[in-house]
Amino acid sequence: MQIRRAARAALFVALFAFTNLAGLAPLAHAATAALPAGITKGPALGGISEYRLANGLKVLLVPDPSLETVTVNVTYLVGSRHEGYGEYGMAHLLEHLMFKGTPHHPNIKNDFTKRGARYNGTTSFDRTNYFETLSAGGDSLAFALAMEADRMVNSYISKKDLDSEMTVVRNEFESGENNPYAVLRNQTLAAAFQWHNYGHPVIGNRADIENVPIARLQAFYHRYYQPDNAVLVIGGKFDESAALKLAAQTFGRIPKPSRVLIPTYTTEPTQNGEHDIVVRRVGNVQIVSALYHMPPGTHPDYAAVDLLVSVLSNQPSGRLHKALVESGKASSIFGDDEQQREGGWIYVGATVPQDKPVDVARDALIETVEGFAAHPVTAEEVERARTRALNQFEQLMNDSRGLAITLSEFIALGDWRLVFWYRDRIAAVTTEDVQRVATTYLKRSNRTVGLFMPTATPDRAEIPAPPDLAAELKGYHTGTQIARGEAFDPTPEHIEARVIRRTLPGGMKLALLPKKTRGGTVIAQLNLRWGDEASKANRAEACSLAGAMLSRGTTKHTRAELRDALDKLKAHVSVGLNGASIDTVRANLPGAFELVAEMLRTPSFPAQEFEELKRSLLTGIDSQRSDPSALAALEITRYLNPWPADHWYYTPTLDERAARVRATSLDDVRRCHDELVGASDATLSVVGDFDPAEIAAVVDKLFGDWKSPRPYHRIPMRYFDIAAADRTINTPDKANAIFRAGLNLPLRDDDPDFPALVLGNYLLGGSTDARLTRRIREKEGLSYGVGSWLTAGAEDAVGEFGVYAIYAPQNRDRVESLVRSEIHDALDEGFPHEEVETAKRGLLHSRQIARSQDGNLAGRLAAYLEIDRTFRWDTDFEARIAKLSPTDVQEALRRHLDPAKLTVVKAGDFKGSSAKSAGK
Repeated sequence: MQIRRAARAALFVALFAFTNLAGLAPLAHAATAALPAGITKGPALGGISEYRLANGLKVLLVPDPSLETVTVNVTYLVGSRHEGYGEYGMAHLLEHLMFKGTPHHPNIKNDFTKRGARYNGTTSFDRTNYFETLSAGGDSLAFALAMEADRMVNSYISKKDLDSEMTVVRNEFESGENNPYAVLRNQTLAAAFQWHNYGHPVIGNRADIENVPIARLQAFYHRYYQPDNAVLVIGGKFDESAALKLAAQTFGRIPKPSRVLIPTYTTEPTQNGEHDIVVRRVGNVQIVSALYHMPPGTHPDYAAVDLLVSVLSNQPSGRLHKALVESGKASSIFGDDEQQREGGWIYVGATVPQDKPVDVARDALIETVEGFAAHPVTAEEVERARTRALNQFEQLMNDSRGLAITLSEFIALGDWRLVFWYRDRIAAVTTEDVQRVATTYLKRSNRTVGLFMPTATPDRAEIPAPPDLAAELKGYHTGTQIARGEAFDPTPEHIEARVIRRTLPGGMKLALLPKKTRGGTVIAQLNLRWGDEASKANRAEACSLAGAMLSRGTTKHTRAELRDALDKLKAHVSVGLNGASIDTVRANLPGAFELVAEMLRTPSFPAQEFEELKRSLLTGIDSQRSDPSALAALEITRYLNPWPADHWYYTPTLDERAARVRATSLDDVRRCHDELVGASDATLSVVGDFDPAEIAAVVDKLFGDWKSPRPYHRIPMRYFDIAAADRTINTPDKANAIFRAGLNLPLRDDDPDFPALVLGNYLLGGSTDARLTRRIREKEGLSYGVGSWLTAGAEDAVGEFGVYAIYAPQNRDRVESLVRSEIHDALDEGFPHEEVETAKRGLLHSRQIARSQDGNLAGRLAAYLEIDRTFRWDTDFEARIAKLSPTDVQEALRRHLDPAKLTVVKAGDFKGSSAKSAGK
């Protein structure tokens, strides 16, 4: 289903925060009172209501009282499709500048940080959006609406900000240039779309990013960033009447613009024959791909297109997997589609190991994709695809925050109601529809892979125009209704009061937190603890492969049958030797547990699947050989943690990992599972809508008699006192470089200094308004991503402080100098009182919101079971943070962080650039 487009839009994201705020607010009430002046009511579907302001702004309300947060999402109907010559990448560049402030909000990121907000902005082909999630209490919604209304028309968009942010965006562009998949996809799009702007990547053209005049950006902003070209979505816990009044008071004051927007009218001509594109760059993995033009996302055919892509690309039952991976012609396949307003496309492909002929994979790919005339689609394939698509829709409807943000994709198509209309189209697609679409569009003359070949009888795929949405949606209704969850207080005290802990007769420890959730969702986290240091020695690779094989077949079901069974249960499951996670709905949780138990206890370890897995792993290893990020991380991890080669915690080199994968036999894998793994020392947490007694009985029946073959003993971590090192890795033809620095710490999380160290790291590089970000990204414009982290052991005194940054290779020395300068300043001068107080609020709010997310809460409960900890620890820890002074933070940092012991690793094309600083 095309809700996947929200995830794909993240390729073009400008990421600004990872924290958000939680609090309390009264339950939302329906907006039944008289509407504020200037607001009229529009259609309402599936719990979503539309309103319109006199200036043209649409407002959508998506209430969900079960949350403790409110999300505001503003979608502007402008994206890279609207850019002109010399402006490619301007929409995305403007998205960055929209966070630079206004006269009333001069530091938007700092405002968000103070409130612990989780925020972001993304740009795509047809739209740009900005969203933030905050606590549902207090003035959060009033703040967010006032700020968004302010930056809609009053953003600085200044030359000064462009000069600093351009280099950040250029660095983001360069990071994409490191990815062979992204490079190939962009150039394939360029060959397929010779006239339409869909052929240009959203990130833009390097020369345009570097040289676009500020006047053009300002004109673009004033033209498109107006209320009549925007849709405001408010989701989560809020009072609907109050929200409409706030919208009228903030956005309603903006006058309706007098300018008239000219619709885009460029249409991509019908393709007359195969196109071919070859990219030759440094790398270690061969890739073959093919792109086919498709109708606009609102065309009646597109639902069948969506299912067709699933028929091709599903793993392991899809046609491409069977034709290329199972045959050994490729190590992995991919398949995707882009549902766009003015014409979409299907993009499929495969990765091919270097020792395999790429032409064979290419021919097999094309034969499979264009082979539906000879091998028609089956009803089973269509139903499998439909089940998966409808499950995605239901999951989206159960996540009001995700829905509030994902509505941007359907707004960009032309109308938010398409989210329901499209779901109904998916449900109604027939096998004949999918077959017709396959033979209509998947043909040679519509393919971007081949050569131009003249022919006397052209066989063209005519792409229809977008339909009349007003006619399509007139009188449209849907029966989709989503059950609302309960209001839940995510404070440690309330969580602790609700948790049910018990130990089953077989030894498994349970932490159960039942509560009503939107859509009846429930999340479970099962952790298996097994083996000891001696029994795990020299078995890391075998056990890793054993874990990866669990979902590839059991004594009762094949890999494809397992996937189909999980889809029918609407269950998202991840399984490995260390346990499993389950995300499903109340009625299906017992069935999901049964399948998980089957995978964990009775895997069949099929030989063909084992060989496919090894090929895929070896291809993945090869892909890292020229990747600066992977190489830098591997180098610093190996240096700071020099475990013996036979130890469970040892990190092998890429060559060692490849050799170990090749040398591991299926018998090695079976022995790891059979000789070590059991549930005697397991822990399980469940959070959401479920019956605790029922689930305890189910789990006891499924796992109670699964005894571990030998006693479990935790393998202790070890602190290594490592001398500082400075290492450089050259990666030719990579436009983006990586900086990694690390320092081992003899630190447990019960150390008296730990709260101060956590806050100190948050101030230095642990948030998007931290010192490193403000200096290196915001002021100097040298890095798209920079930050730091700090860890400490819960049982062993083993921790780490680290710093990362991405940058252009010529800025190597400047970036490292600035990192060291900021660390020294923190140690020498400390942090002022107001900065510390702001950071304390942001950090505490981010921890609160993390507990409001069921997946995080389930993981925390399971981890706490293993170390006999309760949420009283959180209460004490957060109380200690709240009392910290600037002096406490500075002194703790001085006691534990020694910059002279910092190990630094840099990876990039330093021979291909001057490697000298080009920054300020």
